[in-house]
Amino acid sequence: MLTAGHILQLIRDGSCRTRKELIEYTGLSRSTITDRVDRLIEAGYIHESGVASSGGGRPPSVLDLDAGKRLVLVADLGAGHAHVALTDLAARPLAEEHTEMRIDRGPDAVLTWVRQAFQRLLDRTGMPAERVCGIGVDLPGSVDHDTGRLLRSFVMPGWDDHPIGASLSSAFGVPVLVENDANAMALGEWWSSWRRTRALLLVKVSTGIGTGVVLDGSVYRGAEDAAGNLGHVRLRESDGRVCTCGSRGCVASLASGHALATDLGVETSRDVVRLVQAGDPAAIAHAQEAGRTLGVLLATAVSLLNPGVLVLAGDMAETGEHYLTGIRESVYRRSLPYTTRNLRIVTSTLGRRAGIVGTAVIVMEHVLSPGAVDAALAAQAAPAAPAAPAGRSGTGA
Repeated sequence: MLTAGHILQLIRDGSCRTRKELIEYTGLSRSTITDRVDRLIEAGYIHESGVASSGGGRPPSVLDLDAGKRLVLVADLGAGHAHVALTDLAARPLAEEHTEMRIDRGPDAVLTWVRQAFQRLLDRTGMPAERVCGIGVDLPGSVDHDTGRLLRSFVMPGWDDHPIGASLSSAFGVPVLVENDANAMALGEWWSSWRRTRALLLVKVSTGIGTGVVLDGSVYRGAEDAAGNLGHVRLRESDGRVCTCGSRGCVASLASGHALATDLGVETSRDVVRLVQAGDPAAIAHAQEAGRTLGVLLATAVSLLNPGVLVLAGDMAETGEHYLTGIRESVYRRSLPYTTRNLRIVTSTLGRRAGIVGTAVIVMEHVLSPGAVDAALAAQAAPAAPAAPAGRSGTGA
């Protein structure tokens, strides 16, 4: 039986825009569709946004997601930054705050700042916390998608197995979803610019290197939620500097922002970007060579996955064409010709917002899933618990 949650899904994905189309598509009776639609309108999930063209008679009302009724809080955490945003259910940022913060300060310090920043966003926009329906967090490490706990990260000491979701859920009383940053960025890029693409591969190059894959609109996480660790594939078995993972010859130790910063004698990947943007010849040459090195592995990934789009994101995406040119050289030279025939190799269209948008989409898909919507509607319809007698607490204590 198609529930109200399924009806919302049909409206969201564009399969049906009017009550008449819902009746024809589902085969349900007019009264059943009217009941489902009215419940969704009353609960604030959809609204009537206009009228559709009609061959005659009264034009039908168009049904659309009421994206502004509910809000999402999002935190994009990197090795050296924290970026928070308040978005609507179309993943549009309504307010944002960004700070330089090292994630190796530990979960207590970082998540305390996140909670306080979330509250500042609500205060600044005048939005009540009751309108927040979910929270999303992305971070630079492998995440257990079911529990929201960090599985492994070489730049986040002290975070392993920390209950990130519980730390934030207790403050706002809504579900918290935690995702790997490259996965979130890949979904953000797909959502904003490449929804016609069946396969998208994103490589994030900042302090480290990570990859995210979107196949047919869904993030590919792998059997153990650990897909995307391209930075720790070894290109050289015995030589090269020691990587953060303890091995030698990993591509992250050769082509990441941290590796470039070490080669150029500066502190961070942001410093590398500034040198390249200023036209420093050594920085430009190093960025291009790093792109070629990473491109060797990406050529294999392209031949394996056959993506329609390969996106460069993170700090190195801000070096203009320099890092990207190196990637293109290696990928087009080393990949099978028919896998690159229509391949687009581009820089991020969202820039620093990619993680924010992608994480908001992850939360949005969760809270608007048929099961979640039906559960919320059932909870709203349930009779309120009777008030406790005067002089007694509601817990019976």
